[in-house]
Amino acid sequence: VDWARERFTMDEKCAKAVTEAFVRFHEAGITYRASRLVNWSCALKSAISDLEVDHLELSGGEMRTVPGHGSTKYQFAMFTEFAYKVKGSDEEVVVATTRLETMLGDVAVAVHPKDARYTHLHGKKLVHPFFPDRDVTVVTDDVLVDMEKGTGCVKVTPAHDPHDYDCGKRHALPFMTILSLDGRVAREATPFLVGGGGASRTFAPEVFPDWVAGTMRYDARVLVEKKLDELGLLRGKTERPMTLAVCSRSGDIIEPLVQPQWFVDCSEPARRACEAVRDGSLRIRPKMHEKTWFKWLEDIRPWCISRQLWWGHRIPAWFAFKKGEDRSTVDVDAERNKERWIVARSLDEATAKARALLGVAEVVLEQDEDVLDTWFSSGLFPFSVFGWPDKTDELEAFYPTQLLETGLDILFFWVARMVMMGLQLTDKLPFTDVYLHAMVRDKEGRKMSKSLGNVIDPLEVIDGCPLSQLVDKLKAGNLRASEVEKAEKAFREDFPDGMPRCGTDALRIGLLAYTVQGRDINLDIKRVVGYRSFCNKLWNAVRFMLGTFDGYAAPPTLWADLAKDKAALAGRDRFVLSRLSACVAAVDGFLRGYAFGDAVQAIYHFFLNDLCDVYVELVKPVMYDAEHAGATRDLAKRTLWACLDAGLRLLHPLCPFVTEELWQRLPRSFSAPSIMVAPYPNPADVQAFEDAAAEAGTALVLDVVAAARSLRAQYGLGNKPAAFHAAFAAGDGGRAETLEARSSDAATLARAASLDVRVAKPAPAGCGQKLVDEKLSVLVNLEGLVDADAEIAKLRKELKTVEPLVAKLRAKIANPQYLAKASDAQKAQDAEKLSQYADKVKAAEASVETWEAFKAGASARGNADDAGDDEDDDFWGDDDDQTPEE
Repeated sequence: VDWARERFTMDEKCAKAVTEAFVRFHEAGITYRASRLVNWSCALKSAISDLEVDHLELSGGEMRTVPGHGSTKYQFAMFTEFAYKVKGSDEEVVVATTRLETMLGDVAVAVHPKDARYTHLHGKKLVHPFFPDRDVTVVTDDVLVDMEKGTGCVKVTPAHDPHDYDCGKRHALPFMTILSLDGRVAREATPFLVGGGGASRTFAPEVFPDWVAGTMRYDARVLVEKKLDELGLLRGKTERPMTLAVCSRSGDIIEPLVQPQWFVDCSEPARRACEAVRDGSLRIRPKMHEKTWFKWLEDIRPWCISRQLWWGHRIPAWFAFKKGEDRSTVDVDAERNKERWIVARSLDEATAKARALLGVAEVVLEQDEDVLDTWFSSGLFPFSVFGWPDKTDELEAFYPTQLLETGLDILFFWVARMVMMGLQLTDKLPFTDVYLHAMVRDKEGRKMSKSLGNVIDPLEVIDGCPLSQLVDKLKAGNLRASEVEKAEKAFREDFPDGMPRCGTDALRIGLLAYTVQGRDINLDIKRVVGYRSFCNKLWNAVRFMLGTFDGYAAPPTLWADLAKDKAALAGRDRFVLSRLSACVAAVDGFLRGYAFGDAVQAIYHFFLNDLCDVYVELVKPVMYDAEHAGATRDLAKRTLWACLDAGLRLLHPLCPFVTEELWQRLPRSFSAPSIMVAPYPNPADVQAFEDAAAEAGTALVLDVVAAARSLRAQYGLGNKPAAFHAAFAAGDGGRAETLEARSSDAATLARAASLDVRVAKPAPAGCGQKLVDEKLSVLVNLEGLVDADAEIAKLRKELKTVEPLVAKLRAKIANPQYLAKASDAQKAQDAEKLSQYADKVKAAEASVETWEAFKAGASARGNADDAGDDEDDDFWGDDDDQTPEE
C-alpha cells in the first residue's frame, strides 16, 4: 500500500473538489433549494435520503418502542376509522388511517370523481373536530382514491405523507406542518402553499389544543384516539398489515416533513448511467444486478443532499441581506427569495455575486448551516483523490480507473452516484467494471446480526478462539437470556473445543471457494477448516518436493529450456506440464470473469490431483532409484520446479502468505525478491506445453491403475506383491503401445510387481479380472494370494439372498392383477430391477465357476466378463432401492 496517497474525504484536496462540484451542479441548473417533503429523522433532527430508509413489514397490532419516547410501547399497523361531519348537516364521511396523529394536519378529504355516493359532496366543507375554523374541503382525485377500497374516502395531510403531498399540489391545498423537528406536536402552525395555483393566498396561524400541544407524536396518537372516542367520532379499529419506514442509522420511525433542503436533479446523469450499462461501456457483475441498477435509476427522484448535522462538508451557499435590512421581514425559505441564495466557491466570490444581485455595495451574507450528505463527497472519490478539479499528472495518469469492487447493498448509495457524478463533471465513466461481492451470512443463510448472536469475527477464525471466550462475548452483549441460551447451544454444537485456528490463507481461500456469482455466502467455519487442511497439505507436499531437488538450482532460462527440450521429456513430465497449461488458461478465464470459486477449484485440483496424487507419485522412483540418475532425473527436477513455480504464482493472490514462504524456498540461481512482484502466469507463456497425447496416455494409465487397485481391494490383497496383466482386445494395438510405453508409471501407481501388456491373448490361469471398458481388462494373478474356497462360500451365501428376490419379482410381474393395474412407469421400473437382479445372479454363478476352475487349475479366461463394471466391485452392488417387501 502506498500510504503517500492516503486520502480522507474531509481533507483539503477533497474538500476543494466538493465545493467545485456543488458550484458546477448549481451552474448547470441541477442543484437547487426548495421546500419539499423529505424523510425526516426526529432522533437525528435531520433529513435522510431514501436509501437510508429501511422498510419493515408489519402484520398488524405490533407493539414497539420509539426513540425519543422512553420505554413506552406503541401499537402499530392498526387501521383506525373516524368520521368528519359535513358542515351545516348531520351527514358524515368516514375515513381511515394507520397514522391517526396526522389528522391534526388534515385539510381535505378526497373522493373519486366517479363515485356516485359522494357526488353531492364535491366541494363541500367538513368540520375538523379540533380546529373548527379550518376548512376541510371535499376534493375529487382519481389518482389518490380507489373507490373500491374502504369507504372510498381518503383523508389528505399534504405536509406529512408523500401521496397526500402530490394531491395537495394538484389541488393547491394548504400545507400544515403539525410537528416540530424533534417530533413534538406544534403549539402553533401557519398553513402554507407548495407550488400549484393560488400562490397569493395567505393564512392565519392556528393554535393547537392544550391537551395535545407539545406532546410527542406517538403520545399524540393515543390522545387523539381518546378524544375522538369522547366526541363520538371513532368508528372502529382493526389490524392492518403495513410497511413501516425506519431510519437505518438511528432506528427512528421516519416522519415525512416539508422542509427547505438542497436537491440534485439526477434525471439526466441517471439516463447516461443507464445508457452506459446498456451499451456495455459499464459492466456490472454479476449481470443479474443490472435489474437493480435500472430499477433505481429509471425511477430516480431528486436527491436531497443537505443534512442537519454538525459534521460534514458545509454547503457553499449564502443568503444575501442588504446591510441594515430587517431580517424578521425576510423569509429565507420563501420561493420569492430563492435568487438571494448565492452559491460560490468562496466568501469573496459570494460577496461579489451578492452585490451584483442586490445592486448595493454593502451586503451581509449568512452561510447555510446544513452540511452535505456524506455520499456527495464519496461520489467524487474516483477523481477527487487525484486532485480534480485541477488538471494534475495523477488525474491524467490514473483516471478513469478500471475496476470497482464493493457490496450490493451500496450499489445505489455509492456506485451509481460515482457514475452519475463522474459523467456529469468529467464526462467520463469513473471505472469500466463493477464487481459486487456476496454477502457473508451464517451457515443457515441468516444475515449476521448481534441480535441473533451469530456474528463471526474474522480474527477469531484466523487466530482461533476458545469456547469460553465465544460464550462470554455472547453474555456481555445485550441479548435476552433466551437468545443467549440459543446462541450458546449453537456454539457448543459447532465448536465443542472452541474455534480452531485457521489462519489468514485458509479464511481467504475458503471465502473465495464459496463465491459463486449472484449468491450470498452461507459460511460454515468447518469448510474453512477444510481449506486449512489444504494449506497444510500444500505446505507438507511442497516441502517434500523441495527435498527431491538435491542441489538443483533453476536457472533464469528454465522455462525456455523446458520448451526447447520438450521432445526429450518423459510422458509423465509432458502430462503434468500440459495440465499446468490447462490450469493457467482456466484460472485466467475464471479471474477475468470474476468466477473466484471456480478459480480456487481449478488450482486445488491441479495441486492435489494432477501434481501431488499423480506426478509426484510417478517421479518418486525417478528421484530416488539409481537407475534413473542422469538426464531423466534432471528433466523431472526441472519439470517439478516449473510446476511449483507457476502453481504457487497462480495461487498467490488467493492464498498469499503460505505461497510467498514456499516460493522463496524454491532453489534458484538468480535473485527473486518476492512472489508479489513476480509475473502472474500467462496462458500464452505455457501454451507450448499443451499435449493432448500425454494427457490421454496418463488417463489410460490411471484407468488401469484404478482397476488394479479395485482388484486389490476386491481380493483383499493389501500391499502384497502381485503380477498384473492389461489385456486389450484385437484391434486395440494403439492403446496397448501407449500403455507399454508408460508401463513403469502404471506399475508404480498400482504397486505392481510386474505389469504385462498383451493384445488378443488368452488370460493366464488363476486370475481375477476387472473390466475397464469393452476392449480392455485388467487381471491379477491370484496364485498363492487368495483362498478360493472362502470366495466360493461368500458368493453362494449371497446367491441365497438374491435368488428369492428374483423369484418373487418374477411372480409379481406375471400376476394378471399386476398386469392389469400397474402403471407403465411401475412396470418399467420392476422390469429394470429384475434385469439387474438377474445379471447379478448370472455374474455370481459365472464367478463361482471361475473359482471352481481356479481350484482345479483350469483357465478362467473370460468367465468373469459378465460381472460388468460395478463401481463398488461388489457383485450385488447397492440394494438400497429394494422395496421393504422385497
